[in-house]
Amino acid sequence: MSVINPDRSYWLKTMLKIADPVLHALEKRQLKQVMPVETVGSKDRTAYTYLEALARLLNGMAPWLERKHEEKEEEQLRQRYAQLAREAIKAGTDPNSPDYMHFANGGQPLVDTAFLAHAMLRAPHELWEKQDKQTKYNVIQALQQTRAQKPAFNNWLLFSAMIEVFFYKTGESDWDLVRIDYALKQLEQWYIGDGLYRDGSLFHFDYYNSFVIHPMLVDILAAVGHEYPDWQERYEDVLKRGRRYAEILERQISPEGTYPPVGRSLAYRFGAFQALSQSALRKDLPLNLTPAQVRSGLTAVIKRTLAIPGMFQEEGWLQIGLSGHQPNIGEGYITTGSLYLCTAIFLPLGLSTEEAFWQDPPEEWTAKRAWAGKDFPIDAALHDH
Repeated sequence: MSVINPDRSYWLKTMLKIADPVLHALEKRQLKQVMPVETVGSKDRTAYTYLEALARLLNGMAPWLERKHEEKEEEQLRQRYAQLAREAIKAGTDPNSPDYMHFANGGQPLVDTAFLAHAMLRAPHELWEKQDKQTKYNVIQALQQTRAQKPAFNNWLLFSAMIEVFFYKTGESDWDLVRIDYALKQLEQWYIGDGLYRDGSLFHFDYYNSFVIHPMLVDILAAVGHEYPDWQERYEDVLKRGRRYAEILERQISPEGTYPPVGRSLAYRFGAFQALSQSALRKDLPLNLTPAQVRSGLTAVIKRTLAIPGMFQEEGWLQIGLSGHQPNIGEGYITTGSLYLCTAIFLPLGLSTEEAFWQDPPEEWTAKRAWAGKDFPIDAALHDH
């Protein structure tokens, strides 16, 4: 039996600290009663915040919940939290529950229903197959409500596609291949090169290639790509572009564990590294990145973020900010529930403790080597057009 890497222990402890208030409140069906809702701007988005918290939290936790772990204590924790996660989904999708969530009216439910679908796609056994028949029915009914919503002409096309992929994977006969096909074809039109996609008609210099675009493209095509030859052909390009974008993200981690505060939705904090974490989880990192240097860089980001007081309020709920509590950096669509997308950095906890990601000794990441005067790999654009 391998020794548990201290980085893994730290990651797990941090993820569960973030998860505890949400899951324990939903277990008691008291989320709407006890969760504080911090918002920015004049619009009241309280109706959406609870689904945001559930879906985004589970999206990051799912790979860890799905995989049986070698170490006894961690496995006991996993089983306990998997049960909590199932209860949370049950509480949020039962129309008779005081914590029944908002799945219709307005565009936001489409976004977070897709994150919930993605979580169940990442943990099909624990979050879907183990659910009772009534809960499965409730989940399907909840997801179907979002079909009435017209997605915005940007990364939201992937949300509609992700929900249809979930229907496909659960055996629903009326899954809509057109919503999937349209999203895939439109994202291809928005690819601008070097691993980057536009988010709609214009390019946005932000982290949405990581928050949504690369992770969903990869997992959508992994699930349904075999259905049509043109989807399968596109999959290889998507993977190649994903590796390049992972490379770009790794180079953005400074020697101190900070990263550029550019673009919108910075309140998602280290969820900005989802695409890099997913590449590590899939064991599909670019050749010039070792698992250990990625783990070391991501650990530095997590520690640097948590080093500033204010990420959590007194009862343990997340607060708006990038570094500490900075409510003024939240856009009008940001609420407390939105912030739980930060858990996407923890995807590699779904890897075995025996994998190189957790077993290999710490390594300096690219920027740390570069700014210490050490050799580091030269960078080059991806020429795929």
